[in-house]
Amino acid sequence: MARRDRSTLDLFEWQPPKVAAGFAPERLPGGRLASRIARALGMALKECGKSRAEVAAEISAELGYPVSADMLNAYASEAKEGHRISLECFIALVGATGCTDLIGLVTEPSRLVAVPAKFEALIELNLIEEHEREVARRKDAATARWKAGR
Repeated sequence: MARRDRSTLDLFEWQPPKVAAGFAPERLPGGRLASRIARALGMALKECGKSRAEVAAEISAELGYPVSADMLNAYASEAKEGHRISLECFIALVGATGCTDLIGLVTEPSRLVAVPAKFEALIELNLIEEHEREVARRKDAATARWKAGR
């Protein structure tokens, strides 16, 4: 019976870390945007490890006006179509639950992604390097044209 060496990395089991905020598509399948938002809010509330009353209290403290657990229940219910979460409450809910995947609901329709701030410099560096390659390509083409014209 072969034993697995636990002191070395298994290169075939490694998965890159998640970079962009958002839920996996299979967690929020199809449907209307309002339904997807309600389901996402429900998942965030369920998975955050806090009671809805605790989350409501944190949101209330952040916003300076009362938000109840019943309000959160209504926001997370697909059946309560008249209850839509405001943007300020949504932002406070992201903070209270720690569920940054909710932000993907906002960026996805515009074909944008939200990434942790620690990656901002890396993205900028990549864009600069792409620009440098384009400048080098144009410089080489201009040099070739110059030499051909002599």
